[in-house]
Amino acid sequence: MALTKGIRAAKTIVEVYRLAAELYGERPAFCPRLPDGSYGSMSFRELFETGCDLAAALIELGVAAREHVAILADNRLEWVISDCAILAAGANNVPRGTDITAAEIDYILNHADVRVVLVDNGRMLEKFLKHRGRVPGVEHVIVMDREAEPQRGVLRLWDLVERGRQLRAEGDRRLEERMQGVAPDDLFTLIYTSGTTGRPKGVQLTHANMVSQIRNLPIDLGPDDRLLSILPIWHIYERVALMVSVAYGATTYYTSIRTIADDLKTVRPTLMLSAPRLWENLYQKIIHSVHKQGPLKQAMFRIAYFFSWRLRRSAYFVEGRRIDLVGRPLWYSFLLGCGHAAIYLVLLIPYLVMDGLVTRKLRAILGGAFRGTVSGGGALQPHVDEFFNYIGIPVLEGYGLTETCPVLAVRTWKKRVIGTVGPVWPETELRIVDLDTHEVLFPDPKRKGGGRGLRGEIQVRGPQVMKGYYKEPELTAQVMKDGWFATGDIGIMTYNDCLRIVGRCKETIVLLSGENVEPTPIENKLTESPYIDKCMVVGQDQKHLAALIVTRPENFRDDGIEIGDPAELPDHPEVKQILAREIKALVNARTGFRHFEMIHGWRIVPKPFEVGDELTSTYKLKRQVITQKYAGLIAEIYHVGNQSSPPKL
Repeated sequence: MALTKGIRAAKTIVEVYRLAAELYGERPAFCPRLPDGSYGSMSFRELFETGCDLAAALIELGVAAREHVAILADNRLEWVISDCAILAAGANNVPRGTDITAAEIDYILNHADVRVVLVDNGRMLEKFLKHRGRVPGVEHVIVMDREAEPQRGVLRLWDLVERGRQLRAEGDRRLEERMQGVAPDDLFTLIYTSGTTGRPKGVQLTHANMVSQIRNLPIDLGPDDRLLSILPIWHIYERVALMVSVAYGATTYYTSIRTIADDLKTVRPTLMLSAPRLWENLYQKIIHSVHKQGPLKQAMFRIAYFFSWRLRRSAYFVEGRRIDLVGRPLWYSFLLGCGHAAIYLVLLIPYLVMDGLVTRKLRAILGGAFRGTVSGGGALQPHVDEFFNYIGIPVLEGYGLTETCPVLAVRTWKKRVIGTVGPVWPETELRIVDLDTHEVLFPDPKRKGGGRGLRGEIQVRGPQVMKGYYKEPELTAQVMKDGWFATGDIGIMTYNDCLRIVGRCKETIVLLSGENVEPTPIENKLTESPYIDKCMVVGQDQKHLAALIVTRPENFRDDGIEIGDPAELPDHPEVKQILAREIKALVNARTGFRHFEMIHGWRIVPKPFEVGDELTSTYKLKRQVITQKYAGLIAEIYHVGNQSSPPKL
């Protein structure tokens, strides 16, 4: 569904909330899970009116226009109400989840000059109050949860809603004046990145940034759609999902890892925004379940997947949805297309038979009405991407950063080119710049294909690019030049006019030989193993590459290997032998890797990587943290000799 003329004309998020209330009225906007397991519901009109009531109370409390108001909470209905209220009051929010650390509370709230804090529940309230002395600027604390125990000096959100309703009924007009005073260039949020390096940076995003994402949505969405929300709501990726669902009239249901299996059956979602981790886990569960079946069922699965994989690959080629990095001549593409069309026709009937017996049941896991998922917040591993697309579960991988609010590119239904993140987002300029000379490689009409197929740093310019880092003009100047934002990511524009991400500028490993190595493709390949959960490739200034590995102990146990204490894993002979075999089988010349990209040593880390420690909140590796934390293991590989080197098999 296209945006109505009214919402398309909206200049601020406040206008989007207001117009959605007028247009969609009593239709359900958000449906949170209640304690008894059922779903509550709040309509678009009720959402806006409740938000306005809370906004009126916040203004009476002293919240000023353009003030920063913190929200320390996870996904819940009151989060959306608070967002609407803060923006209607002319302020902006500083969001974070309940997993915020004491150091982050201290740094972020002080750096952002926060006076008012909204917290999720009693647990988050206690967590905050323990550290309140370290944030002397905070004057008011508001708890969202109705069930939270009353405490002296702590306000309750629903009490403020009632107070605001009373103020509006008595004719208080301050709220209307505030809403009219909100400008497109005002901040709607100040998001502190939980980046892979350094201290958090406050990314300033404006109403105009978010509204550009809403009006340019290239994926059809409408009032008949049901979205399942599982990503942290304070992440900008999920914030876009929140706002496009409001603008297009879709209904959002909140779920969690604990309840998602039931919610998929009950809600029967049509769309879902997700992080790669969700699909990687589901893939591992499916493959692991197949391995536990008898020989006949394993064979049926493999045959069904082969037909599905081969038929869809051929269909994708004929439709122009197979990645092209070299610019195939038209005559050659025509000949290949004829071959793929023939393959499609030959395999169609056996595919339909096996699809009915096997792969259709896999799709039914998602509820039966599922149109697809948009995966973002990190790179989706190629084998996982291929698996779900080829069994008929459309995965639309996107790409962006917090600094770009966030989407820069995303696959669409018609441009679902596996191995890419799709075409560039509307109204966005993108260029590929040489890493050494800084000359523009793409677009350049003087080069073959206009510069397609050449790799370099991705730089962008458009209405979604941030205002800058809060109180950090020097950092802003480092990434913003002449309106162009340097992403720090390495990419290629394909001949399909889709963007392919190949690495990070700062992640490149330089070996003693001078060879430059991108670790991500190697790490993605290694985690195809059912025994490897996470890994990080190392080797800066060394003769060869090595890896730190996080294993999946349960899969070793299922293979009959006796493992008592997980601490035994690094020295377990059978575990070491299996991992050696897996590494050698996955990373070699036959699988597309060059000689200097081979893994010549590895160690098992003693415990899984954790969010907030070795991983960011979007499960990206904090490479500097891991390198420092496991410096001893890395030193063992390179200086003591490698006891875990893959043996000759």
